Amino acid sequence: MREMINFNRKWAFSKEATQVPTEISNKWNFVNLPHCWNSIDGQDGGNDYYRGTAYYAKYFEKTDLPKAARYYLEICGANASADVYVNGKHLAHHDGGYSTWRVDMTDALEVENLLVISVDNSENDLVYPQVADFTFYGGLYRDVNIIAVGESHFDLDYYGGPGIKVTPVMEGHHANVGVEVYVTNAKAGQKIRYTLCDADGNPVAGTETEASNVNFVLENAHKWHGRKDPYLYTAKAELLDGDTVIDAVSSRFGCRSFRIDPEKGFILNGEEYPLRGVSRHQDRWGLGNALLPEHHKEDMELINELGVTTIRLAHYQHDQYFYDLCDEYGMVVWAEIPYISQHMPNGRENTISQMKELITQNYNHPSIVVWGLSNEITMQSKDETDLLENHNILNDLCHDWDKTRPTTIAAVSMCPIEHPYLQIPDVVSYNHYFGWYGGETEMNGPWFDKFHATHPNIPIGCSEYGCEALNWHSSTPMQGDYTEEYQAHYHEELIKQLFSRKYLWATHVWNMFDFGADARAEGGENGQNHKGLITFDRKYKKDAFYAYKAWLSDDPFVHLCGKRYIDRVEDVTKVTVYSNQKTVELFADGVSLGKKESADHFFYFDVPNTGKTHLVAVSGSLKDESVINKVEVFNEDYRLKEQGAVLNWFDITHPEGYLSLNDKIKDVVRTEKGRALFEHFTSEYTAKMSDGKKEETVGGLGEGMMQMLGSFTILRFISLAGVLGFKPTKEQLLALNAQLNQIEKPENC
Repeated sequence: MREMINFNRKWAFSKEATQVPTEISNKWNFVNLPHCWNSIDGQDGGNDYYRGTAYYAKYFEKTDLPKAARYYLEICGANASADVYVNGKHLAHHDGGYSTWRVDMTDALEVENLLVISVDNSENDLVYPQVADFTFYGGLYRDVNIIAVGESHFDLDYYGGPGIKVTPVMEGHHANVGVEVYVTNAKAGQKIRYTLCDADGNPVAGTETEASNVNFVLENAHKWHGRKDPYLYTAKAELLDGDTVIDAVSSRFGCRSFRIDPEKGFILNGEEYPLRGVSRHQDRWGLGNALLPEHHKEDMELINELGVTTIRLAHYQHDQYFYDLCDEYGMVVWAEIPYISQHMPNGRENTISQMKELITQNYNHPSIVVWGLSNEITMQSKDETDLLENHNILNDLCHDWDKTRPTTIAAVSMCPIEHPYLQIPDVVSYNHYFGWYGGETEMNGPWFDKFHATHPNIPIGCSEYGCEALNWHSSTPMQGDYTEEYQAHYHEELIKQLFSRKYLWATHVWNMFDFGADARAEGGENGQNHKGLITFDRKYKKDAFYAYKAWLSDDPFVHLCGKRYIDRVEDVTKVTVYSNQKTVELFADGVSLGKKESADHFFYFDVPNTGKTHLVAVSGSLKDESVINKVEVFNEDYRLKEQGAVLNWFDITHPEGYLSLNDKIKDVVRTEKGRALFEHFTSEYTAKMSDGKKEETVGGLGEGMMQMLGSFTILRFISLAGVLGFKPTKEQLLALNAQLNQIEKPENC
């Protein structure tokens, strides 16, 4: 029988070693796995985290391992490329930082052994991802195991798979369950005993045969029905030599049918089952991506509390334990490979191998319903011939390797809706940030209506939407201010627009948690993307979290927003309450301010702001409390101050009735002088955005780009343009502002 030995303890680690070691130096550090070498420098900003090769080394004796014919090293995550050496002999190379892979070490083992794994996350044009808005953490950041097996055993070589493939197909109330296994070095006379068990472990079907695939019929099968009933069966396969079990594998599976309808959205087991959920990155503050099982479990508990029905596991293969949790909690999953942001002609083979690993290792999970081909891949591509061919190959591969699931993509907002790229997968989703990266919040719903009207037979969804929020606050929140209040307002609007459109097959908030993005310098805390509904350390649920809970969760609650926004200058302040209850009453210092009903779960109250006021929101036996305090001068601790910013918005003069850098581009260019100033000042940057091709619109920006960017203030536009090298000095910005201060604002501005 196979035995698995966890090999996580006491690895020698070095980033300074320049070659594969023949012995472990006393200068090396000792670490336990999972381990990430960018857990600090990959989250602090500056885009200067270590990207290169590091070595992990470990002595072990063969006599300490169980007696077996073959010994496999199993590596569950090494980002991004890795090589394995045993006693100086190179055994294997692997490209792809998010999947499981194995190495047969048997023939290289001696009595005493030195195992070395070199891991490399350096830049190249072969292995995805290389361009994306998250940190590419290096390390052996998941488990490493040794698997001891007999000469005949269930497969351990084929793309890191489990050696067993289970395909349940529903026909009415019955499930036809196909089970297929793969045996290495099978011997004549050996048989396989197949058993299907219910959720309590009781056998419900079985057979013994020499065949490597069998079929069972489960009459009146208990269906896996998402959150409502995530019922799981187990398929077991035992390899028999006579009456002796010499190897065994098992996998849980779920019996369900689903389809994606362009009008009705997602259909699960014949019932409309709206997919409304979140995306998830796998990293944490101070840990990078080296998570323990308890971290994954906490993430799932928080997502489950929200009440969502779906998770997009972006932008790569996640830990097998988390897919297991998705099965158990009934989450419908979008799984994808990190083919993202920039197509690399030399990376085609890597997209293929990563997709084969994703499907092989995750085929049995009932939670997974779509394979994601790519994310925002048209963003930086110029010659798209190779890109389209790459996608056609991946799409055909998915359909060949898995007849049961459709394919999808996440298209970048600027991708034209007639682009041939959109015709390749079975279903489509778009990443839209109208209301954050330009545009207005009210543009989101109508955009999807236009797509749906143009392509009524293509199921369309929203794969990303969101905005950033830190511990900044305002009673007059506005796009780009990074306040918790604007994030809450944004999500209120998006919930009402997206959730009311039945045809949207899935919607995924970007993101459930803040995450590491070392190149970022936004919001006053560099090195992170702060679009999460929960902070990076999982300690604080932002107000927007409760907006979704109010719509999606059946667990009764009431939540008073603005708990971190205490000091307020206005005499009457707006207070928002989120609840999934029909009515909410608000009390200020024990005095009722009225009882309100709200069909959209958002309750708004005008509260007199005098001195220190104790607020209590009540609905039946439920209540939540907070405090506000009247101040005469705005508390500067609530105002965003960019780290390293050339100029903050509050440093800018903006005389009443005249333009400034704090005005939106669309308002500035409504005046002849303002338009001329904007075009002259940004001409170098806009030429880069359009590849030097001047377009007959403002500043060389196309109509679609202008529609998005027009809602940026000039200052925010210039700040975000810094990623393309457009970095004017403080003096240049102040000079531009002085010129704008001479131009009267247009009417209705």
